Amino acid sequence: MATIYISLGSNINREENTRAGIEALKKAFGELILSSVYESEAVGFDGDAFFNMVIACEADLPVHDTNQVLRDIEDANGRDRSGPKFSSRTLDLDLLLYDDLVIDEKGLKLPRGEILKNAFVLWPLAEIAPELKHPETGTGYAELWKAFDKNKESLKPVEFLF
Repeated sequence: MATIYISLGSNINREENTRAGIEALKKAFGELILSSVYESEAVGFDGDAFFNMVIACEADLPVHDTNQVLRDIEDANGRDRSGPKFSSRTLDLDLLLYDDLVIDEKGLKLPRGEILKNAFVLWPLAEIAPELKHPETGTGYAELWKAFDKNKESLKPVEFLF
């Protein structure tokens, strides 16, 4: 079994789609560890604000199959892949970490670069895995969050009933 971390985001019917994403991940992977939900501005395009969170769970599938499960969940929840890369979405599920695997192949790069670039990924990851170390930098996520430039993007926790 691998411990995986998934970034979940939505800016279309975001409460409904966040809940649907969580439920689908429970069905696919079982018990989940959920971060708080955060609201962030759209990054890379003009659009409605996103709800974002990070989810940890165990996966018994190989890494590429695990990533395909996430794509299938997105598709089942109305993800439209016909638009530009940076656009509004019903559900965005990104595999951030698969144990401490470091790969860049077949359209999958781990650890995801967004971990070190975006507050909406790093803050919730630091919340649920503060002592876990980034596989490439060797630095813990709480330490990375502490050093992160928090003026770079707008991010705030939101009250969300699971």
